[in-house]
Amino acid sequence: MSAFSKVLIANRGEIAVRVIRAAQAQGYQTVAVYSEADRHAPHVELADEAVCIGPAPVGESYLLSDNILDAARLTGADAVHPGYGFLSENADFSQACETAGIVFIGPSARAIDLMGNKRAAKDLMMDAGVPCLPGYNSSDQDEALLVEEAQRIGVPLMVKAAAGGGGRGLRLVDNLDQVGEAIRTARSEAESAFGSGELILERAVLNGRHVEIQVFADQHGNVIHLGERDCSVQRRHQKIIEESPSPAVDGVIREKMGQSAVAAARAIDYVGAGTVEFLLDEDGEFYFLEMNTRLQVEHPVTEMVTGLDLVNLQLLVAAGSPLPLSQEAVRFQGHAIEVRLYAEDAYDNFMPQTGRMLSWRAPSGEGVRVDSGIQSGLDVSHYYDPMLAKIITWGSHREEARRRMLRALVQTEALGLITNKGFLMDILKHPVFISGEATTQFIGRHIEPQKTEKKTSSRALALAAVLISDQAAETADRGWRSTGALNWPIKLSCHDQDIAVSLVQKGTAYEASFDDETLSVQIEGLQGTTVSYLCGGVLRKAAYIFADGGLLYLDDGEGTVPYQEVSLSKAAEEPEVPADVLSPMNGKVVEIRVKAGDQIEKGQVVVILEAMKIQHELRAGKTGSVVQVLVQEGEQVASKRLMVEVEEEAS
Repeated sequence: MSAFSKVLIANRGEIAVRVIRAAQAQGYQTVAVYSEADRHAPHVELADEAVCIGPAPVGESYLLSDNILDAARLTGADAVHPGYGFLSENADFSQACETAGIVFIGPSARAIDLMGNKRAAKDLMMDAGVPCLPGYNSSDQDEALLVEEAQRIGVPLMVKAAAGGGGRGLRLVDNLDQVGEAIRTARSEAESAFGSGELILERAVLNGRHVEIQVFADQHGNVIHLGERDCSVQRRHQKIIEESPSPAVDGVIREKMGQSAVAAARAIDYVGAGTVEFLLDEDGEFYFLEMNTRLQVEHPVTEMVTGLDLVNLQLLVAAGSPLPLSQEAVRFQGHAIEVRLYAEDAYDNFMPQTGRMLSWRAPSGEGVRVDSGIQSGLDVSHYYDPMLAKIITWGSHREEARRRMLRALVQTEALGLITNKGFLMDILKHPVFISGEATTQFIGRHIEPQKTEKKTSSRALALAAVLISDQAAETADRGWRSTGALNWPIKLSCHDQDIAVSLVQKGTAYEASFDDETLSVQIEGLQGTTVSYLCGGVLRKAAYIFADGGLLYLDDGEGTVPYQEVSLSKAAEEPEVPADVLSPMNGKVVEIRVKAGDQIEKGQVVVILEAMKIQHELRAGKTGSVVQVLVQEGEQVASKRLMVEVEEEAS
């Protein structure tokens, strides 16, 4: 037995909170580690003890194994749970824990090492009889050879980081003329994220399903699987909606896929929780993608349909106990769906958002679970992944789980920055998703996010105009006058558009007119961040909060939208300079591709910026010449920072 009594959680955010609660429920003492930016984060407050391990950048804190082991020694922690991401699949860290006499709650360093490289893992899986996609899988990484192999395989083609995961270092190529650029950018992103630029090439299955099998193994040779999760709905090759069971998997496929996953685990003498990921094509054939040697972000959907606590099982297995159930004892009941709530503008190409969460309120109700690492007043930093929370719903059948999820999202209050809440609701309401037919191409084919698709309802716009006008009044009775009929114009900025609104006060109500439409809004009550209002004969509620400068964040149930009154301020703004390249967010300059004097074309990649673990290609907005480059590679830049000054070509 590998008995332990105090668990250090080498992670942050919602997974750290999740593990701390599970460990405490089992009677273990817990230790949190945190960066200077996370001093007041929920996982720090929840743990019994906490140790600061460095500055905000992950390379100076959460990725420093020596700092984490020092924290374990300082607090007397005799076990480490790595969560997911960061050091969770780092074989050296697992070995360092073992060397220090600390139980690593996860697989052996050998197992991590075998599965940590997609190239080596694929060779091993083929030897074990697990079906794999055809492609290029060699240690020779010469770029010219990779291009040659890509031409042999043909398009569509996936360029994948051998050491990667989470959608980083991954590029889809549908034109062989683009393969060289895809190889270079995938390699650069992989080197930054994983410290290795090794790549593999695989034939892409465009209309496939991403289906994964949860496996569990103990130290006594027992290996079982806990069914599948469908993770096909993805953006940037990163999952945003997961569900169990998969609408595309029947009993026969589940049995075959489960047996392959168990064979994969046995092939590397696996111990603990792991996930074997497959690509399922339209003919029901499946192919090995990778094995994640850790707990997955989407593990709650498996917990909801099996009734098992996977973190408890991790703790049990790590302590040397055998699995408490056999494969025959695994039971599945109902359907579960998980969505990932991100701080990102989904309708602006998933641009990550940073700022302060002014008000956070999680949903509740029958069959609803929320795993989060956020709270009101917490800053959302560019240093970390933009995921704020996971919302999970269970139903006796899929449609009930879907309805409950929609209701849970309506209840979710995240004010202070833009989230993907509305985008998630659009997906859940789409007939293709409702029918259970969403593939990995779903978003690109059916809900491709474009800036022009941003929307705000007429009702929300009218309510925003009334709330902003009331805020400007700054009267003791909040501006709700009972007599007279006043008429005044207001101009609101919303989604980069200015909208003129005419407000007419009639008694206790306001008539808001814009775009040949007139709506009557009457405020019925204000309590905290909730406004009750009458519009169109229906009494409704919305969440709202004002930030500095009078910026209004309003959520009428479909997602947070910021509104700014610009009637007076517009004239004072600086002239627009669309030709220049500005940083769209806080981040790190990875690569600069131009210099002063260069002639550039509209759409040309000028700078590559890394933020929230993703590299973003910043392109020239106009054709012209570079006047000066104002940043350096490796530099941290703030949002809206002028990076490259461009003189637009005369028309």
